[in-house]
Amino acid sequence: MTQTPATRDEPWPVALLSTKVKEWIDRLGTVWVEGEITQWGVSAGNVYGKLKDLDQAATVSFTLWSSVKARLSEDFKQGDRVVALVKPNWWVKGGSLTFQVFELKHVGLGDLLERLERLRAQLAAEGLFALERKRRLPFLPGVVGLVTGKDSDAEKDVLRNARLRWPAVDFRVVHAAVQGDRAVGEVTRAIERLDADPEVEVIIVARGGGDFQNLLPFSDERVVRAAAAATTPIVSAIGHEADRPLLDEVADLRASTPTDAAKRVVPDVAEELARVGQARSRLTMRLQGFLAHEIDRIGHLRSRPSLADGGWIVDRRAEELTRWVARGTELVDRLVERQGHRLGELRGHLRALSPQATLDRGYAIVQGADGHVVRAPAAAPAGARLTLTLAEGTVAAVSEGAAPDAAGRGE
Repeated sequence: MTQTPATRDEPWPVALLSTKVKEWIDRLGTVWVEGEITQWGVSAGNVYGKLKDLDQAATVSFTLWSSVKARLSEDFKQGDRVVALVKPNWWVKGGSLTFQVFELKHVGLGDLLERLERLRAQLAAEGLFALERKRRLPFLPGVVGLVTGKDSDAEKDVLRNARLRWPAVDFRVVHAAVQGDRAVGEVTRAIERLDADPEVEVIIVARGGGDFQNLLPFSDERVVRAAAAATTPIVSAIGHEADRPLLDEVADLRASTPTDAAKRVVPDVAEELARVGQARSRLTMRLQGFLAHEIDRIGHLRSRPSLADGGWIVDRRAEELTRWVARGTELVDRLVERQGHRLGELRGHLRALSPQATLDRGYAIVQGADGHVVRAPAAAPAGARLTLTLAEGTVAAVSEGAAPDAAGRGE
């Protein structure tokens, strides 16, 4: 086959292209990979399956020949977490890529625990497990969010026990896979969805227990960080005792079982009614005791001599009032008398200064026709009409001019 570069006019045959792809892939050699078996089918002794990445949406096909399978000391099945030594193999005739498995083993529990502890230490160093980050749960949440498997016993336990304790409680349930390859993504999205709902006041993440590997999704970093970032309080109810997934560490409250979560999140209406009744009884007793004490105290006060007969208060005040009235009358009389004398003096002064007093002594006021007072003979020439005001009336007169005596004095 030609080795010249392919062109539009001289393209390569498909066989040449497929062969070159195989040659390039064969140079990659073998590599160790880790993943989850999502398909395991046996045909004629050979195994044909698929291996999925633990975190990302990536899957490859693999082939395990019967000769290699015979050397394996462990049994494998779908859902197992494994480490495999594989080599990419390109099938020229079919144009498909598969990976040939040469060695296969389960991921050891020790390896998983070591990785888990490293992640635990990292998240603890970031402060995600700090007690001061944990929030108090509301006393009576109006709406409770629930993340759990569909039709699971955990869902039934939470709903049944919560409604037995408080029948009016409202739930927003978001179903998610709680194990397997879909669990991490679905649980993360469910937490974020409920946290974004403004009516949800607390979120329960529930699962009905399980072995260590089945609980691994609840230790995944994405789930843990989603719970840490939520503004709504988180309750972890994975339903286990021996193992503590990292979700327990970051949650605001850890419940041992889904039933325990329902009891911790929702109060018991019977217990609350009993507490209200007890508080009401204590309040009634305290109030009755207080009233009895005050009634006795008032009785003691009323029995004292000063309060047994209150007439002495009126008598004492009546005497004081009589003295003050007499004193006031005396002061008013004195003031009136003094002001009367003063008024007489002022009346005398006024009369002394009054023109009427001058008229009474025989004087008269001479006014011209224009009403002005005549002060000099020149103001009353002969023939001028005059008005003379006397002590007891007025007189009309006609001037005859200046009198000789007056003229002589005027010269």
